[in-house]
Amino acid sequence: MRHLFTSESVTEGHPDKICDQISDAILDKILSYDKFARVAVETVATTGIVFVCGEVTAKDKFIPDIDETVREVVNEIGYDRGKYGFDADNIAVITSIHPQSRDIAQGVDRDGAGDQGIMFGYATNETPEYMPLPIMLAHKLARRLTEVRKEKILPYLRPDGKTQVTVEYEDDKPIRIDTVLLSTQHADGITQSRIFLDIKRFVFDEVLPKDLIDENTKFIVNPTGKFVIGGPKGDSGLTGRKIIVDTYGGASRHGGGAFSGKDATKVDRSACYAARYIAKNIVAAGLADRCEIQLSYAIGVDKPVSIYLNTFNTNKVSEESIIECIKKNFPLTPKWIIEHLDLRRPIYKKTAAYGHFGRDEVEFTWENLDIVDIFKKLL
Repeated sequence: MRHLFTSESVTEGHPDKICDQISDAILDKILSYDKFARVAVETVATTGIVFVCGEVTAKDKFIPDIDETVREVVNEIGYDRGKYGFDADNIAVITSIHPQSRDIAQGVDRDGAGDQGIMFGYATNETPEYMPLPIMLAHKLARRLTEVRKEKILPYLRPDGKTQVTVEYEDDKPIRIDTVLLSTQHADGITQSRIFLDIKRFVFDEVLPKDLIDENTKFIVNPTGKFVIGGPKGDSGLTGRKIIVDTYGGASRHGGGAFSGKDATKVDRSACYAARYIAKNIVAAGLADRCEIQLSYAIGVDKPVSIYLNTFNTNKVSEESIIECIKKNFPLTPKWIIEHLDLRRPIYKKTAAYGHFGRDEVEFTWENLDIVDIFKKLL
């Protein structure tokens, strides 16, 4: 049986991703001062304005210079000229920060979850990263698009951009790339024919595996014909609005909670990392070709309310035995997750673009394959 599946990614200059990076940069600065701080920061961006709001509880009532942090992030992304419609030196930064609610804090103080909710983790053996192929290719294209801009290989490019990859599967195995779509902000006066040829040469040909491309693969660049107005001038941005880009490109379910701007006591973030960690090690151990895990929590309660596992009929041992192995070896309390994955470090801005999973940077401890042997014992 054949089917098509599509995933998208966005560059760091996309309005929503600007907001994710600002929120996580603020989180990192707070954790650098107080690793036990409670943080939940949201960012909104539109033409000429960035609004940062949320809750921060840290020792000495510490709050970083948010105005400075916002401008640092925006400048680093590449919005450094007024002609882009969003300029690090000339935006208005508005803030509204207050401490964490005492009603919530009393549960977190007992090492309970910072909120109720359901969190999913997923892994598949269809790529070396144990990630779905469409989202991995979309991320790599988005990252490469940023590289050719920042390295001035294509100096007429601007920070905003989106990618999308459609893969054809046969019996749940990827066999070819059907469609590649890329939209990139650019300087005015550049012809679409030039943009297409440059993107094909310096982005598509550098990233896409040639053995999955055939004569029927479709390449689409800037389908509206022009993309000069972009970033927060073209569309408003909001923290947490790219949760499917952040995770598995739609190949797995999502509980709904966003990641960026939240410290690890928020299970929206930490339990999703833990679920990915467990699922990836299960697949790497050979127990299944695909694995999806759901964890659920109650606010103020430490242990998960439930653990659900689905291997999509690819399991080599019973799902019940895998769940029992998880319960026996991994408490999955917020405290255990934070300590085991070392999540009180200022590592989060790096996660806020190009996906939270499938990456080999040392900070991404939830990608480690250090518990494979525990699961291999089931074989």
